[in-house]
Parts: sequence; C-alpha cells; structure tokens
Amino acid sequence: MKHLLTLLLTLLSLSLYAQKDLTELSEIMKGEEFFGFTPERPSWALNGKAILFEWNPDAEVEKTTYYMDLDTKNAQKATTEQILAHRGQWETWDYKTYYVLSRGSLYRYDASKDTLEKILHTKDHIGQMSKGSSSGTLYLQMAGNIFRYSAPQASLVQTTHFVAQSTEKKAPKENFLSLQQSELFEYVRDSKERTEFQKRQQERFAKEFPKAFGTGNDIFNLSPSPSGAHVVFAEGKRPQQRRELMGVFITQDGYNQSQNIKSKVSVDNLFPARLGVYSKVLDSVGFINLDKLTASNASGAASEQKTPRHLSFSRAVFNEAGTLAVVDVRTQDHKDRWILSLDLDRLTYRILDHQNDPAWIGGPGIPSQPFSLGRMGFLSDDKTLFYQSEASGYSHLYTVDTKTLEKKQLTSGPWEVRGVDLSRDKKTFYLHTNTSHPGKRDFYRLSTGGGAMVALLSGEGAHEVLLSPRENQLLVRKSLSTKPWELYLAENKKAPALLQLTHSTTASFHAQGYTPPKVVSFQARDKATVYARVYPPQGASNGRAVLFVHGAGYLQNAHHYWSSYHREFMFHQLLSRKGYTVMDVDYRGSDGYGREHRTGIYRHMGGKDLSDHLDAKKFLVENYGVDPEKVGIYGGSYGGFITLMALLTEPGSFGAGAALRSVTDWAHYNHGYTSNILNFPETDPEAYRKSSPIYFAGNLSDPLLMLHGMVDDNVEYKDIVRLSQRFIEEGKTGWELASYPVEAHGFRETSSWYDEYRRILEHFEEHLDK
Repeated sequence: MKHLLTLLLTLLSLSLYAQKDLTELSEIMKGEEFFGFTPERPSWALNGKAILFEWNPDAEVEKTTYYMDLDTKNAQKATTEQILAHRGQWETWDYKTYYVLSRGSLYRYDASKDTLEKILHTKDHIGQMSKGSSSGTLYLQMAGNIFRYSAPQASLVQTTHFVAQSTEKKAPKENFLSLQQSELFEYVRDSKERTEFQKRQQERFAKEFPKAFGTGNDIFNLSPSPSGAHVVFAEGKRPQQRRELMGVFITQDGYNQSQNIKSKVSVDNLFPARLGVYSKVLDSVGFINLDKLTASNASGAASEQKTPRHLSFSRAVFNEAGTLAVVDVRTQDHKDRWILSLDLDRLTYRILDHQNDPAWIGGPGIPSQPFSLGRMGFLSDDKTLFYQSEASGYSHLYTVDTKTLEKKQLTSGPWEVRGVDLSRDKKTFYLHTNTSHPGKRDFYRLSTGGGAMVALLSGEGAHEVLLSPRENQLLVRKSLSTKPWELYLAENKKAPALLQLTHSTTASFHAQGYTPPKVVSFQARDKATVYARVYPPQGASNGRAVLFVHGAGYLQNAHHYWSSYHREFMFHQLLSRKGYTVMDVDYRGSDGYGREHRTGIYRHMGGKDLSDHLDAKKFLVENYGVDPEKVGIYGGSYGGFITLMALLTEPGSFGAGAALRSVTDWAHYNHGYTSNILNFPETDPEAYRKSSPIYFAGNLSDPLLMLHGMVDDNVEYKDIVRLSQRFIEEGKTGWELASYPVEAHGFRETSSWYDEYRRILEHFEEHLDK
C-alpha cells in the first residue's frame, strides 16, 4: 500500500510538472504578445528632429507607425501626413526642400516649416524617382515610361515612349450587349464617365510624345541619366511560367478557393535579354553588343550545366554629373558578374570588374538574383566607383577608378562588410561589419581613401545604425541574446553613450530570467570551423539533447543578439530547465562566415550542412555528457528539410525528429532560391536527386513528426503530402503528420504555435527517454 501511494504521488508530481511546462509553453507561443512588441523599421524624419518606427505598445491587432519627437521623447501614432512625408523615397538638392515619392504620388516637404504639399498625382502610379542634374528636375517612372517633372515650372513631360506592340489602341465597337450594359447598370455608366474624366486629366500633360518604340518584349529597370539625355534599360520577353494552384479550405463564404502561387525551378525560366539605351537627342534606341562577355568568360561550370548563358542587367548607376553610367551584369546561371562602364553615345563598354563563382555569385552587398543591383556608388571625385566583392573569400569593400581602371581593396580580413553607407559629402564610409565576432554586428567609420577603420559601436550584441540627416546623430537598434531589440539615440562619435528611447519588454518576460546561451565553435570533419549556440542544462542533465536547425539556409542564428526565432529561443530555455542540452548550429550554407561557408551546399543540400549536425552531436557527446542514443533534431523550412535528410539518409543517428513546413523535393521549390544552389533539374538532375528527401523515404526507421500549414504558399502543403504518400507506399510506420488549415509558411495564430510545439515537446519526451 505504501509503495502504491508513493507511485501515485510520483505520477501526480510528474503530471503537475508536465502541466507547468505546458502552461509556460502556452505563454511562450504568444510570441511578442508575451515578451513585448519590439520596434521595427526605424527611420529618421527628414528634418532630423524626430524618428518613425513600427511599434505596438498597446498590444493591438497589428503594429502601426509611431512618430517620436526627440525633444520630448514622446511617441505617438504617426499622422497620415507624417507617414507620407517621412516614409517615402526622397530626393533633395539643399537638404531643406525634399521631394518625396510616397504611395504613388509626389510631395514637397519643407524641413524648416515641417509642412507637406502634394504636387503631382496622376492616374498612373509613380513607381520610381531619380534626381536630375538641374535643381528641381526629377525623373519619374510611370506606366513603363520615363517622365521629366520640373518643380519650378510644375510641368510634366514624357521623355520615352515604349509600347508593348502596336502604338494604336482600337476602341471596342459598341454593339447590342455593350449598349444594353450601359442602359441597365449604373456601375457601367459610372465607369465610362470615370474613363472619360481620366482621359481629360491626362491631356493636361505632355502633348508631344517621342517616337514610339515597341518590340513586343518587356522593358524593365529603366534608368534615366541626370541630364535626361539618355535612358538605360533592359529588354527581353519573360517566359510565361506555369504557376502552382493552392487550395484554401477555411474561407469567409464557406466555399473552397484556389490561389495562383509560385512557379517551379526550371531552365525554362531563363530568357534572352538585351541592354538598351534611348537617346533623347537622336530620339532613337540602340543596343549594346555584349556577346564577347559570355564567349570569353564562360565559367567551368557552364559545360557541366549546358545551359544558355543569358544575361541580366541591373538599373544603371550614374555619377552626379551624369557623364558616367555603370551597370551590374549577371549571367542568369548565377556564375558570372561584371561591373561595366557604359559609353551611352557609342553604345560600347569597359569592364571595371569581373567576378566568377563556380557555385553562385552572392554574399552581403552582392545580390544573388538576376536583374538586381549590388551595393555601389560614386565617390566625391565623381569618377571612382565603390562596390563589394567576395574576391578575397569574404565580402569586402573595393574601389575602382573608371578612367584608369585602378582597383583598391579598402577592407580585408576573415569577416564581412554587412552594409555600406556613404556620407553626404561622399568622403566617409559608415560600415556595418562582424569584425569582432561572426555573431556580432559592429559599426565603423572609414575614409573613402582607405586607412584604419574607427570603431564607433562594437562589443556585445548587434547594432543596426541609421545616420541622421545632418549626420551628427545615430539612431541605433540594439539587442543582446536575452534582450530584445530597442531603439537608442547616440552622438556620431567614437564609443558614444546610448540613450534608450523605447521600452518594449513585459514584466512577465523579465520574470523568467532567461540565461544567455553560449556561442561556441567546433571543428567539422573536413576541418572547417562551425559556430553554434549551446543551451546547457539548468541543473542536473538528463542526458538528452536536441539540435535545432534554423531555416532559410542563408541565415545566421548562432549569434550574440536577439534571435528572429524568439519562440524557439524561449522553448530552448524551457528544455534546458528540464535537463536537456540544446544546440543551434550555423551549418554550412549559413550567413555571416564568408564565401566558402556560404557555398558549402552547392549541388548537395543535405551534404555538408547535414554532416555539420552529425559533428555537432559528436561535440555534445564529448563535451556535455550527452547520451548519443538520446539526441533529437528539429527545425522549420530548411530546418525541416535537414531534419528529414537526417532521419532518411542517416537512419539511427537521431532518436527522434520533428520536421516543420519542410521542403521534400527541391524540383518543386521556387526558381530564384533553388537554381542558385542546385542549378536546374533538367540539366543537373543528380543534384536534385541526392538533395531531396522524397527519394530516401524507404529508409525511415526513427520516430518522425511532421507539421505543415495547409495554405503555405512558400513550401507548399503538397510537399508533405507527396512524402506521406511515399511513406504509405513503402509501408512505413512511426511517422505522424499534423496539418494546420489556416496557416501559411510563417504561422500567425497562437493556437497553432502552441499545438505545434506541444506536439514537438511530447514527441521528444516520449522518444528520447527510452
């Protein structure tokens, strides 16, 4: 009887302990509602006297824009005028009068009077704006063409006339049905009246158009020169892409819906494009012949891929005088990048820099997508260009003289330039780096001529910094690993004091007293150094461990600042209090560690990125007393993919796995991300076969929990359905699928988050304790 009573008391104690865990878990899964809504997207007001940011101190449905006067430090919800004035794209000649493009209309903002005036609103949304060489002249992109707006004369003139095909648009003939529609429906009559009114409004603008140019192809990345003498553009016919249909089952009206979402990765997405120049003086279009680029610089990987060497073109970057134009040219197979200086009258070019990567071009300041622009611009002499390159193995800052072609590397070392801002006088760089540690974010000042960098903000955590309009102050967004992001104000000087502007975290969050994880490194089997976060047991170890795999592939999470995976961070704290050791690995392919780490997954996802986790497990066994039979693994998106690859290609290595919103077959994922890493399924099928979990379904032997949103328009629900069918056909047991009918890739509902992580906790508790 005594033994029975002891057993009952023990079971009751365990039950109460489990209930306590679930209560804490339910709070954790509220996310920002639990720890506090932190400020996002900070920016300076154009007059430098206030800041704007997204915030939600009152826990409303969504974050909204707040405006803080820096004299009073009082934050209030921003007015419509404040949002229009200070959240748009702006240009200025004197830093007193600003021309602001906001929500498709043009405004004039007077910084001294803090007043806003709408000066141009048309039926066509204004998409882009650039500054002309004469004061008050702006070039606006509307309806696929460039317009010149003169503020002094308040005039608008169309400077290009690109048309898709025919220059004439025939009006539809009226017939019985069209006349009947007008007779019966007020809506049709009102629509016709609006069309006539808009036509009359348009007649207020330019009456004389330049010659029409139309090839039937798409025109994009239009870039007018400051003088307006030329417009650089890209021209090509984007292929019609078949898109996936996604079913939506929980709807407003009770009827199922379907949505068109992404297209799949395919060599058929490549298309020929040309670099064109419109000359205002000649009123004609010419094209620059770039055949020699692909002929003389074809990378070794091209023969492996056997894909067309089609090019893509960024928008052009002009110097202030408008005498130099630079464009970023890429091959659409992602292997080569050229920075070209263009002669717009002769339609010729000079190569300022060429970068080749047998994997794919990328890295901080070097976008990996076609038709995008890397971080570059002209210095104060108006002839020296700065840009970023991974030529040294890490993304660093370079300059090149466009006249002499002399290059200079301004920064160097086993760290990365994460961001570059140029001072108003174009003589000083402000650099965001990870110089002190891969998992920290520092802020430096550097002369454009080179020399020693001056540390302004460094040390623990991360500093995201915005210069004030007068460049005398810094708006800093800072966090630590256990302290979420807040806004601070500082002087623009070495090691300034930080004045905290926002206080966002809750009493409930502070009461938890979270312990900072340890950032460690270990040596992988190929001698590479891999960084990770470790959450040691808080108290006695139970011998169990969990490896968390972050998503996105190219993302960093083993760092010293607040994680975007805040729910997971708090969940890991809960596990460590239960005696688990938790490890979060910045595996191969993660951000922050240079080119070799970034491209370590080329042609084999689930290769080095997975072996890094096997080596991490070995590190835990050797250094933290972990039982090798009691190690679980989980993650979402790319992390879910790695979890599947771990259980299906290395069976027996992990005691259990939980895969959230997982890619199961890379041939069904999107083009932009996948083609960088695996080339194309038609030309490199082996890379897709060895990288896709669905091909290894027959190997399942370890307990697997899968969780997926049914309206995921990133990694489709179909991915997990297809893998489930493979398990069924293989006669596999020990797997489970939890579906979430209203959730997309990033969950929103607290109830879904809680259900998901309750299942994960119970999964590890059950299977890692055997």
